[in-house]
Amino acid sequence: MPVHATRPRHRPLTIIVALALAAMLTLAVAASAGAKTVWLCKPGAKNNPCEISRTATVQNEDGTTSVERSPGVKHPKIDCFYVYPTVSGQKTAIADRTVDPEIRAIAEQQASRFSSVCRVFAPMYRQLTLAGISTKTPTPAESKLGPADVLAAWKEYLAKYNHGRGVVFVGHSQGAFVLKQMLADQVDPNSRLRKKLVSALLIGGNVTVKKGKDVGGQFKHIRACRSAKQTGCVIAYSMFDTQPPANASFGRASAGFGGTAGSSLEVLCTNPANLAGGKGSLKPYARSVAFPGALAIGINIVPDVPTPWASSPKQYTAQCRNAQGAQWLNVTHRPSDPRPAVKALIGAAWGLHLFDVNLAWGNLVDDVRAEAKAFAR
Repeated sequence: MPVHATRPRHRPLTIIVALALAAMLTLAVAASAGAKTVWLCKPGAKNNPCEISRTATVQNEDGTTSVERSPGVKHPKIDCFYVYPTVSGQKTAIADRTVDPEIRAIAEQQASRFSSVCRVFAPMYRQLTLAGISTKTPTPAESKLGPADVLAAWKEYLAKYNHGRGVVFVGHSQGAFVLKQMLADQVDPNSRLRKKLVSALLIGGNVTVKKGKDVGGQFKHIRACRSAKQTGCVIAYSMFDTQPPANASFGRASAGFGGTAGSSLEVLCTNPANLAGGKGSLKPYARSVAFPGALAIGINIVPDVPTPWASSPKQYTAQCRNAQGAQWLNVTHRPSDPRPAVKALIGAAWGLHLFDVNLAWGNLVDDVRAEAKAFAR
């Protein structure tokens, strides 16, 4: 019986090209994900936006002012690992790791005052841009790049810089979402790493817990901070000056970013001005330099003072509230106070999201300072 050669099948050239391009993209993404960390802030770095002057003009309700200096601790015994929120004005859906002016500005706005109590490490990451949350749609592969950058930076920090030190995680908005997933995957299930956790400040990131509980949603072990002497815990909240609407982006476990319909969970609220519960007075700090880029319109108060910062103590009070499925940090500006108040300029669903950190920055630094002492003990 004769043997006949089988004629090979040939795929059309277009399919071969498409497969080749897909393979190249996969390899490029994989190589890119493993790229060396670019540090926005790191101790000893030149032009470090996390180590700028903290001198502030204190503006009192009666019109008097004074100058406040914040020398900080010379040799802090803990570190802060900061991941910044959505600020990139790049036109693509996902940013590259160029340190653009708005990236430097947000580190100054949200991380620099922590350098009075900790060494600040902040990685650049390929975040979802402002265009990416409005007009552009990232691919699934692109969406994984930012979290991969942060995870790689965390592992590099552990290997090269930690040396057994305690760590405070600080993230706002997109930064908080990235950090809470990394903490859930890497730290919460790992008792060795949990021992390094001083606290996690996951602000404007919809951290969830079981209803009426301090744990059981996002994390199984990391509980809500209810005292400044407590460590290994999380401080989380979203600011509104009124009850969040039904379509709120924050404060609702059944809506907003990452929400699930019919959820048995609720969004955690811990008041940085009174971790034990109840009302507290906020300690806001605002930069006296206008914010660059598209977000400048949302950050609507730039104080006219001769120092890099302005502070307006006792202008606002805050208290966690829970109503109609929402849990949020309710911020009240006293009507009789003549100092200008911040306003929600990007829609009721976002509340005071742009001011989540700065309105309570003095409180957050105080909390971390107390937690650092408790951690040392």
